[in-house]
Amino acid sequence: MSTIFLNVTKVVSQKKYPLIEIGKMTLNENPTNNFEEMEQLAFSPANLVPGIEASPDKLLQGRLFGYKDAQRYRLGANFEQLAVNRPLTNVKNYERDGFMVSGQDGSVNYEPNSFNGPVEDPEAKIHGDELEGKAGNYAYDDDYYSAAGELYRLMSKEEKDRLIETIKENLGQVSKKEIQIRENASILFS
Repeated sequence: MSTIFLNVTKVVSQKKYPLIEIGKMTLNENPTNNFEEMEQLAFSPANLVPGIEASPDKLLQGRLFGYKDAQRYRLGANFEQLAVNRPLTNVKNYERDGFMVSGQDGSVNYEPNSFNGPVEDPEAKIHGDELEGKAGNYAYDDDYYSAAGELYRLMSKEEKDRLIETIKENLGQVSKKEIQIRENASILFS
């Protein structure tokens, strides 16, 4: 049995975990109103459709909560009603009746009800993860360099050249020579 550590600093093997194409995003125009279309934009990885579920990765799990919480603080309780955050297709959900909500229609948003309202959709339930062994918190290994080397070796020559140039430019701004030498040694990606 192999141990799987969900660690965002490690390269995930596409042989073991192949990419699954789920759609295509086309960026085909620039914003006309920067405040309305960019500053009020709110992304959240918690917006999922049935059939697509979040992994148990700790960083992602924190973001599922944190992004929406940050958007409520930054844009207000009803940030999802702003034009830039509304989907092109009308979403059928039962979120309603909140601070400053517009467009309330008086329909019920609870179950069970006597008004022909919503019922639970068993297909939309989270299916959970199948585990074998013992789940828990485990300390990461103290190998800080091999993951960077694995990622570096996956890069094309052009990507490697850009990375080296970026590192060189940024380390060139460091005033202490011993820091430059030490950092350059660790960047060689053992």
